[in-house]
Amino acid sequence: MIAWPHPDTDWRENLADVEHVYCELVRQVSEYEKVLLLCMDETLLFRVKGILDEYGIKDNRIDYRCVPYNDTWTRDFGPLSILKNGQPQLLNFQFNGWGNKFRSEQDNQVNHTLYAQGTWPGTCLHDISYTLEGGSIETDGCGTLLTTSACLLNKNRNGPLSRETVEKLLMKNLGINRVFWLEYGGLAGDDTDGHIDTLARFCDPETIAYMTCNNPGDENYHGLSNMEQELKDLRTKEGRPYTLIPLQLPQPVYDRQGRRLPASYANFLITNGPILMPVYQDTMADQRAADQLAAAFPGREILTIDCKSLIVQHGSLHCMTMQITDKVLTRNSR
Repeated sequence: MIAWPHPDTDWRENLADVEHVYCELVRQVSEYEKVLLLCMDETLLFRVKGILDEYGIKDNRIDYRCVPYNDTWTRDFGPLSILKNGQPQLLNFQFNGWGNKFRSEQDNQVNHTLYAQGTWPGTCLHDISYTLEGGSIETDGCGTLLTTSACLLNKNRNGPLSRETVEKLLMKNLGINRVFWLEYGGLAGDDTDGHIDTLARFCDPETIAYMTCNNPGDENYHGLSNMEQELKDLRTKEGRPYTLIPLQLPQPVYDRQGRRLPASYANFLITNGPILMPVYQDTMADQRAADQLAAAFPGREILTIDCKSLIVQHGSLHCMTMQITDKVLTRNSR
């Protein structure tokens, strides 16, 4: 699930550069799985079809939908897929613009609009009156969830809820039986209050790739070093330490105002084919991260996509996508 950028979003100042990234993402993903492509309206849909055609991208695996949205970070407002008693369900958590920092009234209605359009016939869309972004949680697919206290316990989401209460909510709704909380981490320039998908990701139930920094003078050094120790202290369900794959930070990336941006290799996207990894025009660091990630995914191709234009709005490949289980039937639109 991908939402195309348009001039009424924050992408208007670098829309052409960002559309190039979206084209490359759609090209790579559509080779291996269907793309549910959201467009703001019919005018944008017509334009996007023309752009993709110019890029030589066949749209026989693209399901276009017209639906209003404030922004394009579908990871955080798209539905979460679960299986309950062997049957797929889509969970619709509340979204409030990362703690009421940005407008989100349209984003918060996207899943209902898609459901009303018959996008997922025969599948339950279950509303949950709890604010949760997809980028704030990371699971191993076997009952273990990794997250950050800075985000999930932040009062700007659900008020003053205790850690125990939040864990019960996660376990009840997601089928989780273990929750790991990271107290450290976070990247300079991050506006999500510490989304886990920029910090540490499961590659398999026993392997975690994570961001690290070896420069004591970098403002991210202290937090990432402490986070690394936290990850070393975690244990698998069998009681073994996790295999840890360090992804070294690239050289700092700044916006036009000189503000540091949260460039992260941990924001990679796992597709049904290759692993798509964001890069930031730092040749040595980009290649080093790709080599490290290849070790975490033996037999899988690591393809890179230049995301320096994406990180201007503080997100990358994982943030701009939301996967939906193929057990959910999707009705083709146009």
